[in-house]
Amino acid sequence: MIKKANNLRKKPPRKGFLRSFVQWLAIGVLLLWSLAGLILLAARWVNPPTTAVHVQRRLQAWLRHAPYRERYRFVPLSQISPDLQHAVIAAEDARFYQHHGFDWHEIQIAAEDDLDGGRARGASTISQQLVKNLFFGTGRSVLRKGAEFTLVPVAEFVLGKRRILEIYLNVVEWGPGIYGVESASRYYEGTAARNIGREQAARLAAILPAPLKRRPERMNRYSALILERMRQMGW
Repeated sequence: MIKKANNLRKKPPRKGFLRSFVQWLAIGVLLLWSLAGLILLAARWVNPPTTAVHVQRRLQAWLRHAPYRERYRFVPLSQISPDLQHAVIAAEDARFYQHHGFDWHEIQIAAEDDLDGGRARGASTISQQLVKNLFFGTGRSVLRKGAEFTLVPVAEFVLGKRRILEIYLNVVEWGPGIYGVESASRYYEGTAARNIGREQAARLAAILPAPLKRRPERMNRYSALILERMRQMGW
């Protein structure tokens, strides 16, 4: 009887260990989330020197022993052609200035298409894509979506629409090792981002859904759709 009583007393420490582990895990997650929030706050004034996507591509190239050259130059929104700004918004997030980080209308349509067995469509806003680029890379998981869901409102509140658009245009991937509108404009069109016209802007914006596979000279059909959407939006 005494031995059985002693065995029963030895079991609780396992529960205590599990409880401590969960507590420390929660603290770790909270600290990481707080760090991300501080980075977003700093990004209100400081241009990001790199992003999770940039780091991911460097690591992938290193693991494959493949050559890798990074082109990344941050320019103010005032030095980015309005046509290029409008083309990206028309292509990626038509209700950018109407929503507060999540486009629930597009999310509902995407969910309905998924339930109907239709082709999967993206519903991510520019704000969501910025958070993903900065912190999570291109991978997909439920945990990433959950963290993204909590950080997007912070980005909207701390940065505001103009700064979100400015950072996104400067950090988004536009091809192998090509990040941001300035690098993309110079690489594909041979000119600065401030000089890009409507047709050029539409072709560049057409790359964004699949930047590692698409090239602007092959995007005439899609770029025509973007131009039409720009006209419909009054641009």
